[in-house]
Amino acid sequence: MTSAKQIEKALFETARNMADPEARKTLLDQACSGDPAMRTRLERLLAVQEPAEEFFNVRLLPSQMAEKIEGPPAPAPAQPNGDSKLDSSGLDGLNLWIGRYKLLQRLGEGGCGVVYLAEQQEPMRRRVALKVIRLGMDTESVIARFEAERQALAMMDHPNIAHVLDAGAAENGRPYFVMELVRGVKITEYCNENNLDTRQRLGLFIQVCHAIQHAHQKGVIHRDIKPSNILVTLHDGAPVPKVIDFGIAKATAGRLTDNTIFTAYEQFIGTPAYMSPEQVEMSGMDVDTRSDIYSLGILLYELLTGRTPFDTKKLLQSGVESLRRTLRERDPQPPSTLLTNLNNTELTTVATHHCAQAPKLISSVRGDLDWIVMKALEKDRSRRYETANGLAMDVQRHLNNEPVVARPPGRLYRFQKLVRRHKVTFAATAAVAVTLIAGFGTSTWLFLEERGLRREAEKGRANENMLRQMAEARVKIAQAAVLMGEDRFDEADQLVTGIEFPAAVVQGETVFRSLGSWAAMQGQWKRAAQCFTMLMQVDQVETLDISSLDASRCAVALVEAGDQDGYERFRWAAIKQISTEVKVNDPIVAERTVKNSLLLPADEKVLSALAGLAEIAAKSMSEETKTAGEPWPGAKSWRCVSLALMEYRRGHSAEAIDWCKQCLAYGGENRVRMATIHAILAMCYYQLGQLDYARSELAQSRDLTIKSNGGLEMGDGKTGFWFDWALVRILLREAAGLVSDSTEDAAL
Repeated sequence: MTSAKQIEKALFETARNMADPEARKTLLDQACSGDPAMRTRLERLLAVQEPAEEFFNVRLLPSQMAEKIEGPPAPAPAQPNGDSKLDSSGLDGLNLWIGRYKLLQRLGEGGCGVVYLAEQQEPMRRRVALKVIRLGMDTESVIARFEAERQALAMMDHPNIAHVLDAGAAENGRPYFVMELVRGVKITEYCNENNLDTRQRLGLFIQVCHAIQHAHQKGVIHRDIKPSNILVTLHDGAPVPKVIDFGIAKATAGRLTDNTIFTAYEQFIGTPAYMSPEQVEMSGMDVDTRSDIYSLGILLYELLTGRTPFDTKKLLQSGVESLRRTLRERDPQPPSTLLTNLNNTELTTVATHHCAQAPKLISSVRGDLDWIVMKALEKDRSRRYETANGLAMDVQRHLNNEPVVARPPGRLYRFQKLVRRHKVTFAATAAVAVTLIAGFGTSTWLFLEERGLRREAEKGRANENMLRQMAEARVKIAQAAVLMGEDRFDEADQLVTGIEFPAAVVQGETVFRSLGSWAAMQGQWKRAAQCFTMLMQVDQVETLDISSLDASRCAVALVEAGDQDGYERFRWAAIKQISTEVKVNDPIVAERTVKNSLLLPADEKVLSALAGLAEIAAKSMSEETKTAGEPWPGAKSWRCVSLALMEYRRGHSAEAIDWCKQCLAYGGENRVRMATIHAILAMCYYQLGQLDYARSELAQSRDLTIKSNGGLEMGDGKTGFWFDWALVRILLREAAGLVSDSTEDAAL
């Protein structure tokens, strides 16, 4: 457990680093509200801290800090390992030696260290950046963190991370380390000063992600990623970002030194505007590499919009608790939304820095970049990118116009976040809901019980009604069978007209088949279609044979009745049923299904679904295929009809003509088959532009049909069944519509 002394030290370190007196006062008000004695001690320490700081370190003016120092200083230097010490003997901290490094200029300071421009004298002469703990910051926690930084940086070797060149301790025991001197400017300032467009900014950002990934692979979390810690310098004229200041980095792969200790209670590590929600929770053991992902998301946000999601000044002024609540619970608006809400002057300035027009800038950010940024800024770190490389890869996908991994959160996730933001309200609502549910539980159960009993009663009445209908249907169907035996088909048809499926299942197969055929020969095609559709449903109760003659009767009846929707449902039912049929390899099944499904022109989906069946039928026609098992001598000739029709519907007229000729080669006196072939030939020759042949074939088909009276009788396998002649009539009408403008076939 954290001791009171450690807490007091942590509060002192946090307060002394706050430049804003109001923010410091707010921190003390909240942290010391129950301990006025600690408040008094802290105020006394803070009161003497600032004069001591000024005494031991005279700050340089900005002009002094920026000027270059050319050549060695005038005073004769002491020996590298001489008696000069970095203390009050040199008030400005310059012209002193630390080890073999001579301090030339104070460059700046961080939370716990001061950075100097130094010159290495041996074994080589070069300018370096030397960082040493500031006076007054030599507490155990700061020294432990400083040693962690030294070793963390020493483990890394990446072109986008400032290299560690040396490390050691001054004679007074204060540790230091020597880094590569990076002469550059903050990444945001570099982008704005050079008016880099969005693509160029993203290119620099990807390099930063790779550097952070390298640190993470070495077990180091930066924990303070912000523009001032990413400097852009030029190498051979090309901008190269360098990540610096791992002063508050923390190793995740274990202890770096024996002196490393946990982050003190109530001590902020990082810069508020760039801190992740878990950092403000003050649980140092719970911060992992995904905290850096969040800070990278803030950096990307600022590169795109010129602003951070939450203003740093307002965060500090609002107090510690308000700052924590904001970072933990308040969702930032997407970058494109922030740009849209800027006033015209601000938006124009941002667009100018991006070398773009304002509408184009907003459009380029909206979408992928919004999603990428918001995924990196998720409050729930399990929803962020797992690695810095993952973030860089998604940015690269955007640049390559590829789909990104980031996507807008779903409705369920947004609802869960709404519940977390308004826990009290939802808890109260839930309590009321539970009370209401408990109050209405009994009545609801009784209601459901009563409704269940009512449904059982209704189900019983429905079963009783069905049994009664089936009994009545049995009587009517039996009577209809008697009437048809006496050729009183009109009376039989009127008797069964009111019967519906499934009552028709009872002994209805023969009756509906006979009535359908009678209606067809009477030209009552609508009634015939109704009877055969009912018959197909009756057949399905046992086992539906979509390739049976009943299917052929139903198909032509639907077409002759003009029911195109009904025919479309029929042929798709045939295709669906045959695709799972055990007899799928039977050429007769394949042939009939193809023929019944192609009475009318078909689209590509139907033709594609029938292709396999046509192939089965075609294979059975090869010379090597045995003819044993064919049900009748003319079976293969009818198979040629189906294959010719299939090729014509595909638009392969030449192939269709070949099948027609093969059918004619079988010979025979079957007029209906010959009439069908000539109708198909007429359409094929028309498609090939051979109109004389087309007219000749059409005339032959018409003559055969007229001589046979259109087959308006029951017929048989030799002369042709009525539904075979109906097929001829359908194809003959189609051929006549193509080949001639005459109305001779209007009666067909």
